[in-house]
Amino acid sequence: MNPQKTANDDGTGNGNGNGTAVPTTETTPVIPLPLGTARLLTATGALLSAASTFLSWTWTTAFPGNLTVTGYPGGLQLLTLTGALLTLAYTLTAWNLPGLRWLNPAAGHNATALMATATLATTWYTLIAISVQLGGLANLEPGGYAAALTTLLTLLGALALPLDRRTAHSFPRTSHLSTTRTGTALRSILRTIRPGRTDRQPPPARPLPTWAEILIITAAFGLALGLVTYGIGTAYGELFTGFLLLAGLGAAALTRAGLLGRLTALTAKHRTPTVTAAFAAAALFPLTQDTDQYTLIAVNILIFSTVALGLNVVVGLAGLLDLGYVAFLGVGAYTAALVSGTTASTLNIHFPFWAAVLTGAAASLVFGVVIGAPTLRLRGDYLAIVTLGFGEIFRITVGNLNGESGPSLTNGPNGIPNIPDLVLFGYKFGSTHHLGSITLNPFANYYLLMLLFTVIVVLVFSRAGNSRIGRAWIAIREDETAATAMGINGFRLKLLAFALGATLAGLAGTVQAHVAYTVVPEQYVFAGPVPPNSAFLLAAVILGGMGTISGPLLGAALLYLIPAKLQFLQDYQLLAFGAALILLMRFRPEGLIPNRRRQLEFHEGTTGSSTLTHAEAPTP
Repeated sequence: MNPQKTANDDGTGNGNGNGTAVPTTETTPVIPLPLGTARLLTATGALLSAASTFLSWTWTTAFPGNLTVTGYPGGLQLLTLTGALLTLAYTLTAWNLPGLRWLNPAAGHNATALMATATLATTWYTLIAISVQLGGLANLEPGGYAAALTTLLTLLGALALPLDRRTAHSFPRTSHLSTTRTGTALRSILRTIRPGRTDRQPPPARPLPTWAEILIITAAFGLALGLVTYGIGTAYGELFTGFLLLAGLGAAALTRAGLLGRLTALTAKHRTPTVTAAFAAAALFPLTQDTDQYTLIAVNILIFSTVALGLNVVVGLAGLLDLGYVAFLGVGAYTAALVSGTTASTLNIHFPFWAAVLTGAAASLVFGVVIGAPTLRLRGDYLAIVTLGFGEIFRITVGNLNGESGPSLTNGPNGIPNIPDLVLFGYKFGSTHHLGSITLNPFANYYLLMLLFTVIVVLVFSRAGNSRIGRAWIAIREDETAATAMGINGFRLKLLAFALGATLAGLAGTVQAHVAYTVVPEQYVFAGPVPPNSAFLLAAVILGGMGTISGPLLGAALLYLIPAKLQFLQDYQLLAFGAALILLMRFRPEGLIPNRRRQLEFHEGTTGSSTLTHAEAPTP
């Protein structure tokens, strides 16, 4: 079977034929097997993988999740069962079975291979974790060995399917080896073949009634709420890690299948119902929780996501590297604490919450202007160093305002404790409320309040980014000299971005002070084992996708949730940040959720060309 190739391949295996190695796209299997055999092997392996979850994987209940029961899956076995069934479903789409075609609009096999990889990764992680924690492979039951073998067979069968792949050849056309059979063989062996962006575009979706499209959007957000609730509510670190493996690779499979692309088109078409469904799904989260344990995690995720979105104004839109941004969060938190009416406050005043919010945001705005005015004439590394110094100066200053090293204002290292619960229009946030059959615990009240603040910040960011000022920020980010030559006042607009980002951080800080009940200087450092810190916020923006709304929200959620669930990572947070950034810069430099502009910047040479059919492909 000759592989399909894109138009930028000259048929010689050398890319563009001018002596340079240019990536091309092929549709060809990794393992040479007949198509019918590959499909049968994949389907059979997926079915047997699902069946293996009904067997015992280990003999002892020492491993969490009770994988000792025969007859029904439990714990991590449920994740393997889910991945195996999805792999089977994507395999069956190749036979055009009615009712399954919508799963794979692109009509390719890459989604099948990715789902098989997700199932294998989750299963083998579980078996390795059992062996490591319990002391060897002897702790595995026959069901565990069966799961390992069947998931491997499923992946091998999926790799034998025709996959859209990018190839980069090692030898240029000008090499003397290119004219010999030996050279052709060596090129085939030494070329790097890897999955990547392909040009396969799904056919246009069949038109549906408006009510049906809105129902699909609602169902998608309902499913997302269920997945988030399951992920946050995982009872132990092994289950959370398995969930991350399956969810991450599963999302890649849905993207490659074209399913997420069609959903994105629907959400763009129906923006108002999409926003409504998203807000409703987020507001329903506390109703799925019986205790405050995971609701508190969700509140902190919203706080840090909002702060990361504020930093995205400075870094993502204006292109200013700020390494001391967490100080503005601290300004807002300390201001709200000082005017909250706590007995530990040296000001002895009590503002209502709306006034405390405005005071905290205004204080952060002032600090943003005061710090930005003399420093924003700097660029690059010099600006980063100055902002890093500002962050450290803030932490040291509030630690010294204890009445001994300086004026008595912040109680020094002891901070400001015993911040009272909020009371807004007679509604006590620190009490449990019953609305009919609905029970709202204290942190559920704060969650809904912070959700409202998040919506406000999202609206501000969206309006600012799409405005004339936002376009000027992007111009400064791309090339400040060219923007200045076009008449843009770079200093004034950078100062405006700095002030807006500081204000949004101070806004979130006012809520954080009441949620944490205390503020101390150690909460606002450049890097530390517990968020928030400047390194955490900057990594969230870069990992999620600079210049977008959903990117920093997702990045902050992942970077907060992973250390919270995997306690051992808290001591290695910076190591994890560094490893994640290296991997991201290598495989997805535009971020997890990039905007279209940055996606084209990083993949301009690998997207946009149309794939030739087999009859049109040049003969090697």
